[in-house]
Amino acid sequence: MAENKEEDVKLGANKYRETQPLGTAAQTDKDYKEPPPAPLFEPGELSSWSFYRAGIAEFMATFLFLYITILTVMGLKRSDSLCSSVGIQGVAWAFGGMIFALVYCTAGISGGHINPAVTFGLFLARKLSLTRAVFYIVMQCLGAICGAGVVKGFMVGPYQRLGGGANEVQPGYTKGDGLGAEIIGTFVLVYTVFSATDAKRNARDSHVPILAPLPIGFAVFLVHLATIPITGTGINPARSLGAAIIYNTDAAWDDHVMDLLGWTIHWSCSCCSLPPNDHQSHAIPQVLSFFMKHLSGFS
Repeated sequence: MAENKEEDVKLGANKYRETQPLGTAAQTDKDYKEPPPAPLFEPGELSSWSFYRAGIAEFMATFLFLYITILTVMGLKRSDSLCSSVGIQGVAWAFGGMIFALVYCTAGISGGHINPAVTFGLFLARKLSLTRAVFYIVMQCLGAICGAGVVKGFMVGPYQRLGGGANEVQPGYTKGDGLGAEIIGTFVLVYTVFSATDAKRNARDSHVPILAPLPIGFAVFLVHLATIPITGTGINPARSLGAAIIYNTDAAWDDHVMDLLGWTIHWSCSCCSLPPNDHQSHAIPQVLSFFMKHLSGFS
C-alpha cells in the first residue's frame, strides 16, 4: 500500500509541475481545444430542420418574454403607488426571472439568445454564421412584436394610457444619459453571457459548477434595477422594438428607436447624416423611408 501511495505522489508531481504558470489550470486529458470559427455563410443550414426549430424556439422565447414582462409593467403602472404593487424590484425580477427560465429552456435548442444584441455579439465572435444570426434576429423581433400585441389585445385602453411598456427617457435625464445607460447595461449583459458560456473556462474550472442561465438572469435583474429609472431599461433591441411598434407613439419612437439608435449610427458611421438634435415626431412609414433613403446611399 505504501509503495502504491509513493507512485501516486510521483505521478502527481510529474503531472502538476511546480513550474506551471500561476493562474493557469493543470494540463489534463480534458484540455479544451478551440473550435474552428463558424463560417460566414452556411447554406447547408437552410435544409436542416434543427435550424428552423432553433428559430421557432427564439420566437416563442421572445414572445413569452414580452408577454410576461409587459404585463408586469402594466400592473405596476395601474397601481396607485409602488408600495401597493410589485414595485421596481418586482419588475426587475420579472425580467431577470424570465430570462433565467427561458435561457434554461431554450439553451439546448437555439442557444437561448432571446436578444439580438447577444446574437450579434456571438456573430462577431464567430460563434455562429451570418445566416443563423439574421434568422435569429428576425424571429426574435417577430416574437417581441407578437408578445406586445397580445398584451395590447387584452387591455387596449389601459395599454395606450399606461405607456405600453415602451422605453422612454424619463424626465430629468437627457437622451445622452439614456444612451450611456443602455450601452453600459447591454455591455454588462453580453459580457456576462460570454463569461457564463465560455467552454474553455468550463473545461479548465470544471470543479466550479455553474448554471449559465443563473448569472445571465441575475445580470438582467441588476441592470434593470439600475436603469429602469432612466430609460425603463431596453438592453434588448427586440424588446424595445416590439413595444415601440405596438405602442406606436411619438415619444416611444423619438426617445428610444430614433434618437438613441440614430445617435449610435451617427457616431459610428461618418456617412450617416441623421441630425442628432432632430426630435420631431416620426410615424413608422417615415422611419422606414428615412432608413431606406440612407441605406441606398451606401450602394
